[in-house]
Amino acid sequence: MARAKQYWLFKSEPDVFSIDDLKKAPKKTTYWEGVRNYQARNLLRDDIKKGDAVLYYHSRVQPIGVAGIARVSKSGYPDPEQFDPTSKYQDAKSNPDDPRWYCVDLTWEKTFAEVVPLADLKEAPALKDMMVVQRGARLSVQPVTKKEFDAVLKMAAAR
Repeated sequence: MARAKQYWLFKSEPDVFSIDDLKKAPKKTTYWEGVRNYQARNLLRDDIKKGDAVLYYHSRVQPIGVAGIARVSKSGYPDPEQFDPTSKYQDAKSNPDDPRWYCVDLTWEKTFAEVVPLADLKEAPALKDMMVVQRGARLSVQPVTKKEFDAVLKMAAAR
């Protein structure tokens, strides 16, 4: 039986890698490297699969919020940056035979005309249980329900 498409929210600081940077990447695709949190790593390694949909969230900027959408174009694989001694994401304790960190490939799909601000997400009744609106939910990779994903798309279209 085919696996159902899943939905995610990926956070990035736009001065590090914005949705516009993703759009400008070769074939509008890049790998989502540098995740160094075990819970997020487990999602990247085990749960996030090719074809899944992603809300691309800009953090540490004003306004903070969802800037567009992407799709997962390659399921989890070892993050090559962990083995590169010149990378800021290098992890000398990670073993190529048993990698510690994983990444996925993302492909740009759409940039919203305006960011859907976190403040608006918090006020939407349909999003009351969404992880990103919960106090202390700082994970850079988060699951999202289809209902939440669709509600954010509707909010973006109304801007």
